[in-house]
Amino acid sequence: MMMFIGKRIALMVPMLLGITMISFLVMNLAPGEPIDVLTNLNPKATAEARERLRSHYGLNQPLPVRYVNWLKRVVRLDLGYSFAQDNRPVWDKIRERIPITLTINALSLLLIIIVAIPIGIYSAVHQNSIMDRILTIFVFIGFATPTFWLALLLMILFGVHLGWLPISGLQSIQAAHAGFWFVLGDRARHLLLPVLVSAFGGLAGLSRYMRSNMLEVIRQDYITTARAKGLKEATVIGKHALRNALMPIITILGFSLPGLIGGSVIFETIFAIPGMGQMFYGAVMARDYPLIMGILLIGASLTLVGNLLADISYALVDPRIRVGSHD
Repeated sequence: MMMFIGKRIALMVPMLLGITMISFLVMNLAPGEPIDVLTNLNPKATAEARERLRSHYGLNQPLPVRYVNWLKRVVRLDLGYSFAQDNRPVWDKIRERIPITLTINALSLLLIIIVAIPIGIYSAVHQNSIMDRILTIFVFIGFATPTFWLALLLMILFGVHLGWLPISGLQSIQAAHAGFWFVLGDRARHLLLPVLVSAFGGLAGLSRYMRSNMLEVIRQDYITTARAKGLKEATVIGKHALRNALMPIITILGFSLPGLIGGSVIFETIFAIPGMGQMFYGAVMARDYPLIMGILLIGASLTLVGNLLADISYALVDPRIRVGSHD
């Protein structure tokens, strides 16, 4: 098992290098430069001033040199300084925002797992029943509903008309001078709508995948044999069918890790949540190259870690994968 994990980790290094190289190239091929934000609206900005700014930010160097310099800093765990006016270290800006984004999306992912897998199992076991048809309709509505539209509807209903939940930010003004339990409850009320909106689409998709996988598994011969032996239906489904049906779901969940950051742009903007998604959107609009590359690096790392966790989970569920890796 350790050799299996070691091989996967060894493959992550060149893959991460390739991802960052492509990201750096594509980012710099986009039209415009960071200095455009500072000089385009300034009538006094001369060509000489623009060139000094390009030299200050290192934009006058060839692209390969700039990438190598960035890579050297990353090896030293230095993501550089933001091109924004505050000129703060990129890691400091990311460190402030990433806990909020990870908390919201981790809660969303947990909600998806808790709800979607039982729904998928129930729909497969009770195929073509009335409840299965109702759940299927719910799933298709989840696929078809745009996230931003659903967020606006929930904000109007629960925030404006009913007044039950806040519609923006992370805490109320009163929470600044309140006790622990008030702050905890206030934070939960602020996070409820973003978590629900973030989980809605994923819940529909994962439950459908689970239903499809379970239907395929329960039609296999070994399931028929288990039932012929007189095993209880709960044992057949929970012990024999579920384990094999979960294997494709493991891959989907593994690749959900990069979505913990990348998928938060829409709802963080709508709910005015100061997270990574909102910061990434602002960095792209401002062409803040160091900040963009820092966020992309974290996203790429999460993608590879998710892939590694999926491989390890596969190996734990199916020993044949571990044995095959030694050949």
